[in-house]
Amino acid sequence: MASVDTTELPAHTTGLAAQLAGAHAAEHPLKLYGGWFCPFVQRSWMVLQEKRIPYQYVEVNPYSKAPEFLALNPRGLVPTLGVPVDGQKGKKKPLYESAIICAYLDEEYGDEDRYGPGLLPEDAYDRARCRLWIDHVGNKIIPGFYRFIQHTPEKEYSIEEARSNFLGHIKTLVTEMLENESGGEGGGPWFLGERFSLVDIMLAPWAKRLFLIDHYKPGGLGIPAAGQAGGDEEEKIWARWRKWFDAITSRQSVKDTWSDDEQYIVAYRRYAEDKTQSEVAKATRKGERLP
Repeated sequence: MASVDTTELPAHTTGLAAQLAGAHAAEHPLKLYGGWFCPFVQRSWMVLQEKRIPYQYVEVNPYSKAPEFLALNPRGLVPTLGVPVDGQKGKKKPLYESAIICAYLDEEYGDEDRYGPGLLPEDAYDRARCRLWIDHVGNKIIPGFYRFIQHTPEKEYSIEEARSNFLGHIKTLVTEMLENESGGEGGGPWFLGERFSLVDIMLAPWAKRLFLIDHYKPGGLGIPAAGQAGGDEEEKIWARWRKWFDAITSRQSVKDTWSDDEQYIVAYRRYAEDKTQSEVAKATRKGERLP
């Protein structure tokens, strides 16, 4: 990764995330290597909390990586999960890519009596359908978020186009939530109604970061307030979004893995000015798939 000025980037977690990191600082065979400001890390951290899995949290500065971390993951990206090797004390085998880490944790720690309910449905078709919408989050909504927040006046696309594109991908997901309700999955707030799942976790960190678009981008996020959506169908979609958004931002695992808002405002200034050299930002500039 290219070097970048990190003088404005706070070095450590704050708020509830600092308390959680401190509570999981002790040596443990299972290690999550993360960076407090990274939404991909927050996904993995949330699963560890939701499943009540014992672990150690290790904060990594992604621009100044320790040799022992790079030995585990030469790509140097967070999150990285250090998984203990059976029968070899202290030896770790790595996993990376947040969606893969989350799925692994849900499968490996599947004993519901010890680790709570699974984060994907039991039925094979329903699991596959969840994975389709996890793909939508990863390949449509999240790239749209970065395209939006990295917009600057000299871009070939307008901020209105970035906003419309991003909100369109959210509406597609929410329309599926409404379909789930009409299909009998209940009136709960989650993607699957009453059941919290990996689909919700995959989007949660970016839902928490939407305030940064309001903070940095002219015209803000642009989600209409209640009664201002311009039609019954639009009202229904955005009411369902607010129901999900309020629930996910109130979820304990989201709050516990979140530092103070001010830290994110500082950290994401580089994105808003399109000056950061993170791998995600560089891929966004090139129109490439996010790493």
